[in-house]
Order: sequence, then C-alpha cells, then structure tokens
Amino acid sequence: MAGGDEEPRRTQMLMAALDVIVERGFAETRISDVAERAGVSPALVIYYFKTKDDLLAEAMRWSEDEWYAEMARRTGALPTAVGRLREVVAMTCLAGASGAAEESWAIWLDLWAQALRDPVVRAVREEFDEHFRQTIRGIVRFGVEQGEFAGVDEDDFSIAFTAMLDGFAIQIALDDPVVDERRSFDLAMRVAAKELGFTWDEGRRRGARPARARTTAR
Repeated sequence: MAGGDEEPRRTQMLMAALDVIVERGFAETRISDVAERAGVSPALVIYYFKTKDDLLAEAMRWSEDEWYAEMARRTGALPTAVGRLREVVAMTCLAGASGAAEESWAIWLDLWAQALRDPVVRAVREEFDEHFRQTIRGIVRFGVEQGEFAGVDEDDFSIAFTAMLDGFAIQIALDDPVVDERRSFDLAMRVAAKELGFTWDEGRRRGARPARARTTAR
C-alpha cells in the first residue's frame, strides 16, 4: 500500500462513516456500510480502524478538528472578544453559520450514548469537551484583558456555558418546536452578556456594544 495514498483514503473512510452515521445512527451502522460508501473493502476499514467504536471515535475527532480549524480561522480575523464569542455560539447553534448543522448534533447524540459504555469513546468525548471549554476560556481571558468582559472565574464560566450549549444542542437535534436554533443562539448570547458584563442587542444580532467591565470576579 503506497504511503502517500494512506491519508486521503483514511479521510475518505472517515467522511463516509460520518455520512452513514447521520443517515442510520451509530447502532445501525456497520463496517460494511462504511466500506460500501467509501468504495473500499470492509477488510480495509478494519485495517485502519480495528473496530466500529474506534471508527466512530476517529470520525468524530476528524470532524471536530475540521470544525476547530474553521472556527480558529474565523475568530482569528475578529478584533473583539464579543465578536469571537458570537462566532463560536453561531457556529454551535446555527446551521447556516458552519458546515456542521443539525446532522452533526445527531452524531454527537450517538457519541454521548456510546461514551456511557465504551472507554475509548468516553476518552474522546472528554477530550472534545475540554477543548471546547479551553476555547471559551481563551475568549473570556482575551475579553477581560481587552476590557470588554467583567472579571469572572474562567473555569466556572466555561463549564456552565459549554454545558448550556450542549443542552441546546440536544433540543436542536431533536427538532424541538420551542427551542430552535435561533432561540438557542439568542438565549446563549444573552446569558453570556449578563455573566460577562457586555451589552447584547438581540435586534441587531451582528454584534454587541461592550459595557464597562467590572474588575472583581464573582
């Protein structure tokens, strides 16, 4: 097997796995389904990923890496912490704001369910959650340094805020008639504004006017 062909072929199988999981759910996805979608043999999928659980974990890791690379590109071009936070929340809640939409949250539901029983998947889930919290902590730290945000406990805020976004994600994935994408986005930004001490105008949506930051942590 030519070494130069391995990475594109591996990526092809990961993308095929994500497509199949979205369509059928993890429980109903078989190695043979992924192989057929990718145009390779089941033996080759097993050669690369060993088990179906490993394939799920690696497919999610690949998807997350792509998402974070895009998020870093977008937020890096924004000069304000409010703008960066808004972009992350939009990419999380709004289907039109990123390549990952409701389908990606459906995959996350499968990942969470599988993580209850599989230590490999559980470790990947913990890695992803910490990466998300780290992203939020970095934005909060930048906002405090710039005088846009109030001084808060970065760890507490990142845990609470990402848990809230995950909760919204469940409602979005289940197509809840009350908690839809736009409402989730607006509520998340209003909570952030209250906790971090900036003004968020829901009607304008494209930005926020920073308020005078408090200097003492809650």
